[in-house]
Amino acid sequence: MEFAYDAKTNEMIAELTAFMESHVYPAEKTFHEQLNALDNRWAWDSVPVLTELRAEARRRGLWNLFLPGQKGAGLTNLQYAPLAEITGRSIQLAPAVFNCAAPDTGNMEVLNEFGTEEQQRRWLEPLLDGEIRSAFAMTEPDVASSDATNVELSIVRDGDEYVINGRKWWITGAMNPNCTVFIVMGKTDPTSERHRQQSQILVPRDTPGLEVLRPMEVFGYDDHDHGGHAELRFTDVRVPVSNLIGEEGGGFAIAQARLGPGRIHHCMRAIGVAERAIEMMCQRAASRVAFGKPLAEQGVIRDWIAESRVRVEQLRLLVLKTAWLMDTVGNRGAHTEIQSIKIATPLTVQWILDKAIQVHGAGGVSQDFPLAAMYAGIRTLRFADGPDEVHKNALARTELKKHLAG
Repeated sequence: MEFAYDAKTNEMIAELTAFMESHVYPAEKTFHEQLNALDNRWAWDSVPVLTELRAEARRRGLWNLFLPGQKGAGLTNLQYAPLAEITGRSIQLAPAVFNCAAPDTGNMEVLNEFGTEEQQRRWLEPLLDGEIRSAFAMTEPDVASSDATNVELSIVRDGDEYVINGRKWWITGAMNPNCTVFIVMGKTDPTSERHRQQSQILVPRDTPGLEVLRPMEVFGYDDHDHGGHAELRFTDVRVPVSNLIGEEGGGFAIAQARLGPGRIHHCMRAIGVAERAIEMMCQRAASRVAFGKPLAEQGVIRDWIAESRVRVEQLRLLVLKTAWLMDTVGNRGAHTEIQSIKIATPLTVQWILDKAIQVHGAGGVSQDFPLAAMYAGIRTLRFADGPDEVHKNALARTELKKHLAG
């Protein structure tokens, strides 16, 4: 069994780490200062320092690292995993610098795999170039969206158009005026088989009848640093039939194809968040004195640090195994492992962040450190792309089949 990264991965790790240290980490403060100075607080991708960083990253070939094949960097999941982890160390800035930020990554994957030539020309190419942003609209306020077959938004064909009616909420990135297009999931045939009722369709932001009603908050954060989360209303929204992605009834299958890579990408980045938190915890513990000695000499603090290291190493091995399986047997063959990492990673990283916050004292929950915002984001990840309970239920069902068969 080989635990070493291949030569290409090691080369990319070195290049990316050097760029993070020379460009990204030093720009974090400037990014937030410029963001707070914007006339439109939601237009985060118009911040000058981000534009400069993106241009330099692209010049160096550190661009679209998430996407395999000729349109991306040509990396496997296993090669991309440590790179995504590195970007997670600066979770609010780095993924966007390298054009590897959700939800655009998932939308680009959908358009790359299922989009027509015209859809790719109109939407995928500018997304790959970082010229526009996008959003994925699946979650709804009036149904339990943890079951994707529950979606009620209607997509009804009328001649050469589809007419869309319904509501969506928690649509990440939608508050950004440069979020030019939405991939919307709804029902085209409520009478069909349960997993064939849904379809996905492209809706440009400026389409009449599409309203951005309000921003949603996460633990009081509006997440304007990556376009926020919006509630949307669709009232007799008309788009051409050519905007349908794939075929009618293919929406659920497309969603599953999208969410597999999305889940592992979240987990890869979350490990980077954990590493940054451990680093901050150690630095704080070494620099603060309580009861006559540094916090780093307190037994309970050392226990937290040791536990954090053990837990993050366990996570990384499981995520890398999952990436390897996705590369070798496909997403379906790696389904159990994808569920496992989606259960384990947010919960574990949440625990590590909690200890890092505790070591920082009141500062840990303040705006002076990124830990509280990291915690809010990681806690939210226990809902995003499917809640813990859905993944645990499916994983347990698979495990039970092994032992109850026959």
